[in-house]
Amino acid sequence: MINYLQPDYEVVRDKDRCIKCKVCVRQCANKVHQYDEKRDVLYVDNSKCVNCHRCVTLCPANALKIVKTDHCFKPSANYTEDIIKDIYRQADSGGVLLSSMGTPKAYPVYWDKMLLNASQVTNPSIDPLREPMEIRTFLGRKPEAIEYEPDGSIKVDKYPNLELKTPIMFSAMSYGSISKNAHLCLARAAEELGTFYNTGEGGLHEDLYKYGANTIVQVASGRFGVHADYLDAGRAIEIKIGQGAKPGIGGHLPGKKIGPDVSRTRMIPMGTDAISPAPHHDIYSIEDLRQLVYSLKEATDYKKPVIVKIAAVHNVAAIASGIARSGADIIAIDGVRGGTGAAPTRIRDNVGIPIELALASVDTRLREEGIRNNVGIVVGGSVRSSADVVKAIALGADAVYIATPALLAVGCHLCRSCHTGKCNWGIATQEPELVKRLNPDIGARRLVNLVNAWSHEIMEIMGGMGINSIEALRGNRLMLRGIGLSQKELDILGIRHAGE
Repeated sequence: MINYLQPDYEVVRDKDRCIKCKVCVRQCANKVHQYDEKRDVLYVDNSKCVNCHRCVTLCPANALKIVKTDHCFKPSANYTEDIIKDIYRQADSGGVLLSSMGTPKAYPVYWDKMLLNASQVTNPSIDPLREPMEIRTFLGRKPEAIEYEPDGSIKVDKYPNLELKTPIMFSAMSYGSISKNAHLCLARAAEELGTFYNTGEGGLHEDLYKYGANTIVQVASGRFGVHADYLDAGRAIEIKIGQGAKPGIGGHLPGKKIGPDVSRTRMIPMGTDAISPAPHHDIYSIEDLRQLVYSLKEATDYKKPVIVKIAAVHNVAAIASGIARSGADIIAIDGVRGGTGAAPTRIRDNVGIPIELALASVDTRLREEGIRNNVGIVVGGSVRSSADVVKAIALGADAVYIATPALLAVGCHLCRSCHTGKCNWGIATQEPELVKRLNPDIGARRLVNLVNAWSHEIMEIMGGMGINSIEALRGNRLMLRGIGLSQKELDILGIRHAGE
């Protein structure tokens, strides 16, 4: 059969620099690099290159670089190169196209269209190096009024809350989609930082139970790895209804990633695709959701907050209102730019709405209904920097989830081929020889460095605003101004245009 597809990337080797050490051959899991012993020649198969940069990074002679191929199609504004290639792929395979990470489509990034305020003259700024700055946040339902114990002390345990030393958590990434070593990086970093990481829908490996005090365990439609000890192990429980990269459908973990440990942890057969149902088959209404929420609370003696995670969709505010009345303690919302280990390409790139608009509309709706304090709000889906975190909190979030920045910190190069199971950096793979490339001690340290850096920047930005606590920043949209936005977008975000 004729292959109409040409490679996306080309590996360029500087023959004058190359010392034929064959590091590139040994390091490439995709077998891009080959060595012909008889001819003493190194050659490449460009069709297998995913631009992961492993060979470039580890080449001791700096003899390699990867360039975008200059092979081109006749330009068309309608039938772009990506559209043509996808049609060729489906005509060749007859299957659904799978993709990894967040959408590469150029949807508006509203974080970049919002500017933050700063104190000047009329109210003083705060120096976070010399003055108290509170970035702790508490996630969960807040009491309507202060209640006291018989001895006069304040009653603090009526509603279980999560205490975060920084308003940043690590988002759900399941064991199977990422490696055990990647999970260890997240767990160890969360413990040191005083925050939480989310198991995703793949259960919890037995070696990670000791990090339970900093773990959020997830219950998804497939119920993979869900049992009594698992629920007891975590500090909170998250019911996953939807995910930003694939709203309305279940998860999909290819069978090639289901090895012995993943099989045992998820409680599924080895080598079989782990496909979650689209809906929870016990949830077809808010009333059904309420029943599951209270079943999980009952199973854990009402000691753990229950989170409900949904994708950002068109009617997200109404859905969130129902969740807030269901007994859930926290709502997690995942936007259209959220990442994934594997999702149908068309769904990832075309379903859902940006997290900034979803967050603003949810916060507004809950405040209008007088139930904002019934739940905490956590958002994710392309939170890329400390400035994004501050803007999210000003729009109404209590905290954020990060996933792609966390993976980048431990070594991900965004080659967007997680679904193949051939991650050269040991992150999105279950192959032992690849997994061991990720050192959990080094990865955890890099994650701690990243979040500490962001936390310092958050305090600097808040200090410049004259704000000394996350609580005072939450929902304070007067601190935001839009630039280059339509009036409708400004109205949804609940902010004014720059200059007003």
